[in-house]
Formats: sequence, structure tokens, C-alpha cells
Amino acid sequence: MRSTTQIALQYAHRFYKFRGEAQYLHGHTGVLTIEVEDSINEGVNMVFPCNEIKKTAWNVLKNFDHALILREDDPLLPAILAVYEQQGIRDGAPQNTLTGEPFRCELATAYPECRLVVTKETLTVEGMIKIAYALLKDKLNIVKLTFTSGDNAATQDFKAEGTMDRCPLCGVAMDENGVCPKCGYRKK
Repeated sequence: MRSTTQIALQYAHRFYKFRGEAQYLHGHTGVLTIEVEDSINEGVNMVFPCNEIKKTAWNVLKNFDHALILREDDPLLPAILAVYEQQGIRDGAPQNTLTGEPFRCELATAYPECRLVVTKETLTVEGMIKIAYALLKDKLNIVKLTFTSGDNAATQDFKAEGTMDRCPLCGVAMDENGVCPKCGYRKK
């Protein structure tokens, strides 16, 4: 069975080396739909609590929210960083409260202190799905991701990689020591 949740992201980007309107810096509201699959957890009668799917994904993906997303070879990148340096915000500012843990994967690197994500490829809806899966595949049993942004949409199905050991009291994934990080239940 599947549980599904959605995360909305506000971001700015451009398609560097693209001929058309998207070559200009512009913003979007994107929505990532995450579907996870597993057996029904008998203790709480659900696959995975949707609010916990959202929390798990948000801890990583909040680096995309209100961020500038540029390709690593985009000439705007050093210019943006120079302006941030001049303004004294390259290493963060007190108002920058939405920061997540920095991440690095093959496809992207997050610099949350300056609300910047640097990607290997142009960030399209398809690219966001590839990045989101790379960042979340070890945290959630993802079987489908859909990303919509304006009139653009993409979806991809994935093979479930088995089951996750979940707490019988609240449905949250147990940590590596068999302890629920939410309620403290210990596996016997």
C-alpha cells in the first residue's frame, strides 16, 4: 500500500545556455508529490504517517525553498556570490531562518547559509525528481515522485527497496539502534 504527501517549494533559477524565455532568471512555485510504499504497520494501521514523510523530506528539501538554483557552470554564480559577499550575507544572516542541513550528492550541493543550490545539470522538473530521489532514497521507501512547476510536470516510478523497520506506536522509521526518534520506543 502507499502513503502520499506533497511539499511546495518557492525557488528561482534559469536555463543557462537555453534559447528562449527560460534563459532569464525567473521564479516558480513547485510541488513535489512523494509516494512511499510498504506493508501496513499493524500497530498504527498505516504505511507511514504522511506528516512524517513530509518532515523527513522537508529536512533535506527545505534547502530548495526560497533558494536560487544555478548550474555549476553558470556565469551568474560567481557574480551572485560576489554580491552576497559585498552585502555581508554570503555566510548567512540572522533573517535566514529556513536553513536545512547542507547536502552534497552527485547532482547538487546545497549552501543553506546563502540560500543557494548548485546543480550539475539545468534544474528542470525532471532534474528536480532526480535530485530529490538521490537525497531521499535512503530515508523513505519511495515508489513515485511527481514534480510540477507552472505548466511543467514530470513523474517517475521507482522500485521499492524492501521494507523499513517502523515503530508500532507511531509508525515512524526506527533508527539504526532500533529506537523510535519520535516517541522513544525500543525494539525488543
